[in-house]
Amino acid sequence: MIEPQLNKWVASWYPGAICVANSVRLSGGASQETWSFDILHPGGTIGAILRRAPPGYGAAPGRAAGLDAEAMLMQLAHDAGLPSPRVMHVLTSQEELGTGFIMERVEGETIARKILRDAKFAGARPILARQLGRVIAGIHGLPQAKLPKLRSLTATREIEDLSREYHSFNWPRPVFELALRWLCDHDPGPSSETTLVHGDFRHGNLIIGPDGVRAVLDWELAHTGDPMEDLGWICVNSWRFGEIDKPVGGFGTREDLFAGYEEAGRNADPERVMFWEVMGTLRWGVMCCGMMQRFRSGPDHSMERAMIGRRASETEIDLLRLLAPRA
Repeated sequence: MIEPQLNKWVASWYPGAICVANSVRLSGGASQETWSFDILHPGGTIGAILRRAPPGYGAAPGRAAGLDAEAMLMQLAHDAGLPSPRVMHVLTSQEELGTGFIMERVEGETIARKILRDAKFAGARPILARQLGRVIAGIHGLPQAKLPKLRSLTATREIEDLSREYHSFNWPRPVFELALRWLCDHDPGPSSETTLVHGDFRHGNLIIGPDGVRAVLDWELAHTGDPMEDLGWICVNSWRFGEIDKPVGGFGTREDLFAGYEEAGRNADPERVMFWEVMGTLRWGVMCCGMMQRFRSGPDHSMERAMIGRRASETEIDLLRLLAPRA
């Protein structure tokens, strides 16, 4: 349980707090722990979320920005008026809770199938793509001078990294080979503009309410690079959950996404977005293969890893639909 440690220190970073209660570990999250709890305060109860690296978890993997950087980015987005939770505290070694941060809890839904099907979200679905276009534009407009140190990623480097990771599995998949060849042949070169890229802007990392988007979560894969990457990633078919005719998250059109992006003062490049949609589809396929490899080799033999791993075959179908569509 984390409550004893949280109770020990909560008053130091939330003045006047009496204690914490109702702590529960949330499901989901393949690399980080997420805990929900309440801060009891004379002024009222405050909902909070702890996001931290699991005990014994080493330094952030090569693609990960790191939890300290995530906290800085989320607070920067919040201060800019974007839908992002307020960061309340960054953990210190003295607290013996590991590496991570605590943020305000935002009420809403992250489960895609509920967002796409439940009646309570019927009013949000038609406006979400345009809303998200504006939110992505806001992220891309955050001042680079205020960003934490992040890795830089170009299309060429991403192709090289994906190729290296895919071949390390020694698990031949002809459709992945086709996609790698297509990406090399269609590499658009360096972007005319480099911005902050969220890196994982999709269902599961968005809190949605009946009024639309309420918060953007999980900045773990944030980096600097081509802003069209985020627009392509949210169009990947894996995030449509069966609603394949609505390319933006299963609820909207690319045209609405681009319109929202341009309303916020930025320009969308549909050809580059298409390139990044192919790249994102392959990337998710490679990530699924990696999950299966880790499930097989351990030490984490979780069912979640196995379930994600089996989805690699779905991305092969998606890649064929993108690269070799039938009439």
